[in-house]
Amino acid sequence: MNARSPNRIVGAIFGAVFTLVGLIGFFWSGGHAAMGHEGGAILGLFEVNVAHNIVHLAVGAALLAGSVLGTPAARAANGTVGAVYLAVGVAGLFLIGTDLNILALNGADNALHLVVGAVLLGTALGLDRRSAGVHHDQRKSHA
Repeated sequence: MNARSPNRIVGAIFGAVFTLVGLIGFFWSGGHAAMGHEGGAILGLFEVNVAHNIVHLAVGAALLAGSVLGTPAARAANGTVGAVYLAVGVAGLFLIGTDLNILALNGADNALHLVVGAVLLGTALGLDRRSAGVHHDQRKSHA
């Protein structure tokens, strides 16, 4: 198992950050509905409510678990979370100001979701390819 795998490192870092944000989010989401289009604003920018915090904790746990289980698991977790976050970033653009916005998403959240999604999915698709059974022989045979 390669402990220095880029996917494992990225998954561990993002997993730790998501877990921390999920935990500290409870300090800002107090006094707001558990689910709804409004929440407390972390750093004055990113709105969170209880449901949003729980999502952050679950995502953090998934990324941390992937990073601990090995490179293939880290790639899978990064790719899955990355794809979902890209989808949430796009969907969030249409959810702001509607009753369907149960996670208190706002413009800052959407931008961050798109960036996080791109980084995680890009890491999963572009790095540690050898570990996932994709082997490319870079040597050319000379006759």
